[in-house]
Amino acid sequence: MTSSGAAPDQRRRNESGETRETDLGHTLHRATSAARRRLNAVSAGVYLLDERRDALRLALADGSPPSLFTLPGRMELDVPAATVRAVLTGETAVLLDRDPAGPGREHHLRYPYIAAAAPVVADGRRFGALTVLRLETDDAFTAAERTELRDVADRLAVALARLADDGVAVAAGPMPIMVPPARDDPRAPGCVPGWGLGDIPGSAGTSMMFPLRRLAELANRATTIEEVTQAARYCVMDPLSARALALVSAVEGRLWVLGHSGASSDMARALHGAGMDDRTPAAEAFRGRPVFLTGHSPTGSFSADESRAELYLPLTGDRQFVDLAVGGGGRVVAVCCLEFSGPRGFPPEERALLGMMAGLLGAAVRRVELSAQQRAMSECLQRFLLPSRLSDLPRLATAARYRPAGVTTRVGGDWYDVITLPGDRAVLVVGDVEGHSVESTAVMGQMRTAVTSYAVEGHRPAAVIDRTGRLLAALGTDLTATCCVVSLDTLDGTAEVALAGHPPPLVRRPDGSIGVLAAPANLPLGVSTADACQAREHHIACGSVLMLYTDGLVGWNAPDPQVRLHALLGAGSGAPTPDLEQLADLVVEDGSAPQQHRDDAVVLLALYGGAAGQEEPRVGSLHIQRRDLLGVGAARAFVQDQLGTWGLEEMSEPLELVVSEIVTNALIHAGSDVDVRLRAFDDHLRLEVRDSDSNPPIPSSLSLGEEENAEAEHGRGLLIVEALADTWSSSPNGQGKTVSLTLPISGR
Repeated sequence: MTSSGAAPDQRRRNESGETRETDLGHTLHRATSAARRRLNAVSAGVYLLDERRDALRLALADGSPPSLFTLPGRMELDVPAATVRAVLTGETAVLLDRDPAGPGREHHLRYPYIAAAAPVVADGRRFGALTVLRLETDDAFTAAERTELRDVADRLAVALARLADDGVAVAAGPMPIMVPPARDDPRAPGCVPGWGLGDIPGSAGTSMMFPLRRLAELANRATTIEEVTQAARYCVMDPLSARALALVSAVEGRLWVLGHSGASSDMARALHGAGMDDRTPAAEAFRGRPVFLTGHSPTGSFSADESRAELYLPLTGDRQFVDLAVGGGGRVVAVCCLEFSGPRGFPPEERALLGMMAGLLGAAVRRVELSAQQRAMSECLQRFLLPSRLSDLPRLATAARYRPAGVTTRVGGDWYDVITLPGDRAVLVVGDVEGHSVESTAVMGQMRTAVTSYAVEGHRPAAVIDRTGRLLAALGTDLTATCCVVSLDTLDGTAEVALAGHPPPLVRRPDGSIGVLAAPANLPLGVSTADACQAREHHIACGSVLMLYTDGLVGWNAPDPQVRLHALLGAGSGAPTPDLEQLADLVVEDGSAPQQHRDDAVVLLALYGGAAGQEEPRVGSLHIQRRDLLGVGAARAFVQDQLGTWGLEEMSEPLELVVSEIVTNALIHAGSDVDVRLRAFDDHLRLEVRDSDSNPPIPSSLSLGEEENAEAEHGRGLLIVEALADTWSSSPNGQGKTVSLTLPISGR
């Protein structure tokens, strides 16, 4: 559909002497030009069905900006558009999207145009639709004008059918051809190879503006570097017919690949981690000037820049490299590196286009970087306000998860806590401060501190809520909070529940049935009231699982949240002894679809292990301080002593090896305190190692092949763990992770 230089005659005569069009681009342009003139339209375009025939792509548009650029480049067949309606119904369609306005108001279209479209169909073959735009201030399309449009579309369909019969591919190119109406403008750019129709002045320049406009839209919506890279591929790499693309940043004197696309593995490997020396063209581009490198000239002789190009990336055959400074916020934030299969020239129009594209990419990269920094600060604040580890009692095992809200509102006010008290008592707490802001997180920290302080002083749950509510009212904030406090006596299974406008906790009993620990709802914290908080007592059976949660756990549009919550807590109920870490993962992952995460969420699980008079639970724990050089030896000795006490000496050797690998990994890679917990059940042992690094031991995101993935464990010893353990898992919880595993007890 593109041409360069003077175009030859695009018509020929068949055996009967009939003149026939042989070029798709000119065939489409004749139709759009005729439709625009005959219907007094500002723009006209032809949409063709794509190869899967489930979407329409703009092949060519003729008209005046800005109407020309309001035509979407792609339309799915389920959007309410005149073009789609014409293709689906086979009839001419007009879009009159005028909502009824109330007194004193006027409703306008998103764009000030009325669209009319006619299907392009010939001999039962659907090609697409011919669409025209007219200013909304003009008269609507009359019946006669619709007939006129259908006549032009029918003529186009016949011409396309002939082209298809002659073997011409009737399909839209990677970018639409854009043809302006003023063909005699001497300032319009002339022939630019690869853009527009070469023999129509202004077509090339107008066509080049389409990917620029689309890049502006996509870059504006991008919230991650991956989305910026995808936009760059679609709007920069593909239109310029580049072979590969990479976005590169510079940190502490080295280049780092942010994202790459196309046949870019070699380029990404060469750039990632390279030094910022003067001989590297990508580093040179960080000074603000684009770098154009050609490996070999078209004549086969070496170019003057080949020595520098070889240092940048070993050349195979003839290649061209372009490194564009990507600016944002008054500075160069990245470099866009492009690789071409062979040498090519870049006329002034394309260089100007690349410069404008680089500016759009720079603004997007800068915005994403700032957003990532803000999220990191918010997550850091939240991480330090939430407990780094949960306190367990011999008869009470716990697990918790915090799931942030969507990308734009990651910081929130949900919290959880487990407070151990004298007399084998534990206080389980979850709460939710309204809103998604730094203020919400700050108030959450104050609420958590207050609840912990009042609980440690020995106040019962109702009194804890009353005192915390008065404190929140005295802070002078307009925010309110809900809270659930459960005090559990692990010696006799008595649980006292107090709520402050919060959902009551659920309990899964040993027989698999699920119930609610009901209590008076009371008012949220921060709402003034003269009434004291009311609580209620329950008895918890041995082997029960408690679930405290915030209302963000289930999607905002769940048809029946209680039914959904019961199903989540019942997941994996067939296991005699539930794995709390795995159950917590199931609850959080299945709570709602990712697009429904409008609110952050917390889930706190507690497994009650028994009451007085029963056999003492076989459980032991060890705390290792960060950078403790003797920590691994202490972990092995802990395992050996515990198993000897329980009469399980034969299990000591494999478990000591496993705990050595996991604790070593935690001390080296997490750089935090490490907690080791060992439990013995009738038929298996369970080992848990907790640290504050939530990153699981997975391959690097920059690994480019299966070979690199296989080597990406970096000596973490997980192959040994996998070989010895019956089952194992790594469960990140927002404040760190728990690596847990089970080993069967021989003969049990």
